Amino acid sequence: MKQLLMGNEAIARGAVEAGIDVATAYPGTPSSEVFMALAKMAPEHGFYAEYSANEKVALEVAAGAAYAGARSIVSMKQVGLNVAADPLMSLAYIGVKGGLVLVVADDPGPHSSQTEQDTRKFGQFAKLPVFNPGTPQEAKDMTLAAFETSEKLGLPVILRPTTRTCHVCQDVEVGEVRKSKKVIRFEKDPKWVIMPKLSYLKHQELNVKYLKAAEMFETSPFNESLIRGNQGIITTGVSYNYVMEALEILGENLSVLKIGTYPIPEKMVTNFLKQMDTVLVVEEQEPVLEDEVIKLAWKNNLRVDISGKHNNDVPREGELDTDKVMAIIRKFLGLPEETVSPVSPPELPLRPPTLCAGCPHRASFYVFKKAVRKMDAIFTGDIGCYTLGNAPPLEALDTCLCMGAGVTQAQGLKRVEPERKLVAFIGDSTFFHTGIPGLINAVYNQTDITVVILDNRTTAMTGFQPHPGLPQTAMGTKEEAIDLEVLVKACGVRNVYKADPYDLEQAQKIAARALEDNGPSVVIMKRECVHLVRPSIRYEVETDKCNNCGVCYKTFGCPALFKEDDGVKIMDDCNGCSVCSQICPSGAIKPVRHS
Repeated sequence: MKQLLMGNEAIARGAVEAGIDVATAYPGTPSSEVFMALAKMAPEHGFYAEYSANEKVALEVAAGAAYAGARSIVSMKQVGLNVAADPLMSLAYIGVKGGLVLVVADDPGPHSSQTEQDTRKFGQFAKLPVFNPGTPQEAKDMTLAAFETSEKLGLPVILRPTTRTCHVCQDVEVGEVRKSKKVIRFEKDPKWVIMPKLSYLKHQELNVKYLKAAEMFETSPFNESLIRGNQGIITTGVSYNYVMEALEILGENLSVLKIGTYPIPEKMVTNFLKQMDTVLVVEEQEPVLEDEVIKLAWKNNLRVDISGKHNNDVPREGELDTDKVMAIIRKFLGLPEETVSPVSPPELPLRPPTLCAGCPHRASFYVFKKAVRKMDAIFTGDIGCYTLGNAPPLEALDTCLCMGAGVTQAQGLKRVEPERKLVAFIGDSTFFHTGIPGLINAVYNQTDITVVILDNRTTAMTGFQPHPGLPQTAMGTKEEAIDLEVLVKACGVRNVYKADPYDLEQAQKIAARALEDNGPSVVIMKRECVHLVRPSIRYEVETDKCNNCGVCYKTFGCPALFKEDDGVKIMDDCNGCSVCSQICPSGAIKPVRHS
């Protein structure tokens, strides 16, 4: 039976067919739909699912379950693996009893990430097997294979889809859902405690297991060789689809070796190289496959010319597509370049990313910009919707590095520029993710900063997932929420304030007071994301009162506001937040009922 599934949904389906017992995640594009699909299926199929506070926690929860023999899956995006790197490296040594699969979605391009890092490199670093799917069907099948491989080797296994595989849809052949029949029980054993002497022995075991994985992959159905002459292409993942389509369009019949597993099957690759005079390696991001191919050619003293990223024939940055791969193959074959100029698409209007109409974060930034207008202040930022606070006209973020860094970078800046005022912005979900340790550090070292927690009651940017500050879990059960104010006070912060960013007068008074405090202070700016509430009113401009001063659109910048020749207008996407009416000096903006 076939079902139309997105690549991420296919991974979730594969996990359910594999009979998982536990699923954990921290949301991040392009991986988010993996867990969203799993959370929906959890009640029906009887496994546990949770959004964890961050990727490190998610991996450690999944590892604990796997220690007891349960099958566990954890999903995250590629930068999330940086957060989970510490447990991952030790877990490779310790190993697992039940199957443990890490879905780490890479984002070449990148479309929504700080980096283009290649998770296959992490696989090499940790000496863990990696499956690299190129289609939703392959993503589902590889998920099943990854669990089998994990249990055969006693190692965590990484499944590494990229953006296109994650989000493309395909008719996927689905199988039966396996019911877990294993006895799940943690057996006490010194092997679970990674002491220095044990780690040396475990490292030896890991090296043996890594070689064993390469042997197993010699017969993997995810590695395919097609011999059609002595000129060949070696490719992997979604790039395989581009290569096959490009060859069809060009009418060329080159030999093709597709690699879907890492470590690579050395005998298979060597056998392919022995039959080639020239080889082109096509892959996105880092030359992981190409480096292995060059190494094998050298080890076996093969006289084969190898092209790819190292001679700049294949770009090392950004996504590939069929057009780019066609140009690469043309160059490889010495064919004339395409002379037909592509039809230029019509010029599109510039549409810089911006906070939504009525977004409470915009009001929070406005409040603090007003509060520090006579101060020399720096605003440090973080990862989330509120990163868009750096855009004009607000221009309210001066830094953005990674999740949780806004709070800690403010402390570093304060140490070297004590005369300046430091304000760190962080979202509610991100505060639970990695903001708490930074705040404790500020308390412990008595660093004079103001931390602003933008509490919009959701994880908005990745699809409105719940977090520990909300009274609902991923599986829909009602639980007691962690109160941010109580938590912040428990971290040792004495000066804690709460404000509604839509109430400008009250919020500005609280902001000013927090900025006057010595030592760390925290302001929780609490108001639901506009996409969680249905507005009953909107606002409009009474043109006879508007003097066209521009305060509303020049300093506040809500995208629902725009200027026309005869004055300021408010569009229908107004969410009725009322902030523009509060800042209008002539009282020209009034509420009306939403039509």
